[in-house]
Amino acid sequence: MSTGNATRCCGALLAIAIAAGLQGCDKPAAQATPAATAQAHYQPIKIEHPLGTTLITKLPERVVAFDMSELDTLDQLGAPVVGIAKDYVASFLVKYRDDPNIMDVGTTIQPNLERLHALKPDLILISPLQAQSYAELSQIAPTVYDDVDLTNQHGNLITTAKNHLTSLGRIFGKEELARQKVAQMDAKVEQTRRVTEGRPEKALIVLHNNGAFTSYGVKSRYGFVFDTLGVKPASSDIEAGLHGQPISNEFIQQADPDILYVIDRTAVMERRPALDLNSLDNPLLRKTKAWSNGHVIFVDAQTWYLCTASVTCLNRMADEVVQGYKG
Repeated sequence: MSTGNATRCCGALLAIAIAAGLQGCDKPAAQATPAATAQAHYQPIKIEHPLGTTLITKLPERVVAFDMSELDTLDQLGAPVVGIAKDYVASFLVKYRDDPNIMDVGTTIQPNLERLHALKPDLILISPLQAQSYAELSQIAPTVYDDVDLTNQHGNLITTAKNHLTSLGRIFGKEELARQKVAQMDAKVEQTRRVTEGRPEKALIVLHNNGAFTSYGVKSRYGFVFDTLGVKPASSDIEAGLHGQPISNEFIQQADPDILYVIDRTAVMERRPALDLNSLDNPLLRKTKAWSNGHVIFVDAQTWYLCTASVTCLNRMADEVVQGYKG
């Protein structure tokens, strides 16, 4: 190749290279993902609760929940769950139990600290059942305690649940979605009260455990059924307490409820077939108005026993309360 041709060839190649470089400069810079943007603009949030103050400095991306109400709320908000206690999982949340990418982090009342350390969560949510582990869990990740009043001493269990939902909405930057969910809870309460208001029927809530019964009154974990949903209690002699008051078939017969709600703990905890009218049949119970009129309601025990008052739990429980008035 002659010197002139070589010079012209090199010039052409240089022009092509420059043009390619200029075209590259025309391309926009890579856009940050919405998640990265949210993380970059995240403002620290301080959550105060009876066990302490929890400071959350970044948008949680690896969340652990030990309580079914917490898990339900995370599900409602579309939050990223990486670990749960898989020993007893409500039927409507089994997708988390069956997901191999979600770690089993211990039992409902006994966290597995070794697994939690390995999982490296950035937020842990607990309820009164895990309160004794708060200090240890807080050393692993920011831990928020949901102060559920399981004895309903203040008559505000639903209000507490809504406030907690609002707090989680702030934590995950989903305030508007949280407000929508709170509105759904308010609507469900109002819908239920329209059924119960002015009705004369009185109800008894009993929990079955291996052939024995306990009853739950106004000052119990199910107290909101009475003071918030408007159901009239069949007995005022039920003691306040987390675990209910042990009762007999004679007690049920004497209380003579118009509606009898039965929660089968044994079916949940021992994974046995649920009670029905045949297995519950008893001469004393047959004398009650509830039995005679077909108002014995065997509720979804997984929802009633494993949850408290999150969105899905409240919806399901309220619907079954209403069913008691329909038979």
